[in-house]
Amino acid sequence: MSDIKVPEMGESVTEGTILRWTVAEGDAVQQGDVLLELETDKVNLEVSAESSGLLETLLRQEGDTVQVGEVIGRIRTDDGASSTTGTASAPIGEETASAAPTPEAAAPSASLATSPKAAEAVSPPPAESGDASAKASPGARKLARERGVELGSVPSADPIGRVYAGDVKSFAEGGTAAQNPSAPQPPSAPAPKPAAAPKAASAPAANDPLKPIERQRMSRRRQTIATRLVEAQHNAAMLTTFNEVDMTAILDVRKRRKDAFKQKFDVNLGFMSFFTKAVVGALKAFPAVNAEIDGDEVVYKKFYDIGIAVSAKEGLVVPVVRDADRLGFAEIEKSIAGLATKARDNQLALSDLQGGTFTITNGGVFGSLLSTPILNAPQVGILGMHKIQLRPVAIDAERMENRPMMYVALSYDHRIIDGSEAVRFLVKVKELLEDPESLLIES
Repeated sequence: MSDIKVPEMGESVTEGTILRWTVAEGDAVQQGDVLLELETDKVNLEVSAESSGLLETLLRQEGDTVQVGEVIGRIRTDDGASSTTGTASAPIGEETASAAPTPEAAAPSASLATSPKAAEAVSPPPAESGDASAKASPGARKLARERGVELGSVPSADPIGRVYAGDVKSFAEGGTAAQNPSAPQPPSAPAPKPAAAPKAASAPAANDPLKPIERQRMSRRRQTIATRLVEAQHNAAMLTTFNEVDMTAILDVRKRRKDAFKQKFDVNLGFMSFFTKAVVGALKAFPAVNAEIDGDEVVYKKFYDIGIAVSAKEGLVVPVVRDADRLGFAEIEKSIAGLATKARDNQLALSDLQGGTFTITNGGVFGSLLSTPILNAPQVGILGMHKIQLRPVAIDAERMENRPMMYVALSYDHRIIDGSEAVRFLVKVKELLEDPESLLIES
């Protein structure tokens, strides 16, 4: 017998949610086959079979929260299987009447009748109806016998009505309904999967066709994003300062160099490499913005791992461009493009998301003109980029021109960054962006 366990997922990840099982009880699996997909706070990962055999039972169902190292299923391996067809399908922990596959072995004998466990193995308990038992998994039948639950009374969310061990467990823990199966079941009888949040009193009635509603359980990542953003606002003295950048020079460089850049490096020359280089130059001038608070100490980081916020299907993720100060424009663009592709394909590893020192987020790709980004704790600074928009700009006392302008925002932790320091940091970013050649020197 081989246990299916929740694998180690990184130093900061201790639990996950079963997003989906790719196999069902009774399926034959081979070593290396993907059994399920786990959703964690940061990434999703696939769990593969460590041995070949028959998937005997699933101990946890889709939507369940599981801990690292927890046994969530079992595989009956070839070594643990019986040599006979009759005993190969026997549920785990049950004793068979006889090792020989003879007709007499299937009938209870006088000696077997004296053993309650053996008698239980050769004939189903009277409380289980034939139809209910046939649609129940081996683990569900075993658990139902142990807890005195009638399988016919256990609700199932399975499309074909099959009952699993998790259904029996949820039903048995529901109280009076499990003790008295013949009693009418209350509407709040536990479902096989974790229930959605209780309906708000002000919500329209679910059966009102004129006011349809839909409830969906928040994904684990969305719950984590919500928790961390609220914690960031509660635990940091967060303020935001704003400025605007004239993007004329950068647009000119990109227009003149983009074709040659693409041909030489096989990657597009985007805005993110300019902003990453400008941020690195400003962080070198203002080290506190690249620091973090650890208890009553300030940790000044002498390296520049820049997080780039990426919108993925399950929510915002922030993969990290390592040692951005040592990378050229092409290397930064390739790194960002690779991380964005992995994020969209749900292939990011925990190592891609950990250890950033500062974050850049670009709401401009969605049309945002101005916003106040929230800190990505434990970092103490985040730069928000926005939409480039033509605006009239005073060149001097006599002239005005339409220029491509971008608002930029710096949110910072006032506990270790003074307001004047934050303003000067953002001014430094502005100066570097408006003079792209200086990026080669400053960053």
